[in-house]
Amino acid sequence: MSRSGNTNLVPEAKAALDKFKMEAASEVGVTLNSNGYNGDLTSRQAGSVGGQMVKRMVEKYENEIKNSK
Repeated sequence: MSRSGNTNLVPEAKAALDKFKMEAASEVGVTLNSNGYNGDLTSRQAGSVGGQMVKRMVEKYENEIKNSK
């Protein structure tokens, strides 16, 4: 079964994901609207936020692997 849209697999995690996105945006100097609409961002800005989020997730995973050995 395929998923469509931007639905969360765990709806209870929405607040944590929003906080994570705001932190990542702050780290790369992008200001996000707290009302949820950010359609005025450039592709570069949106990509930098997403890239920062992925970078932090990969770092966390690598640290978990390193610490589990």
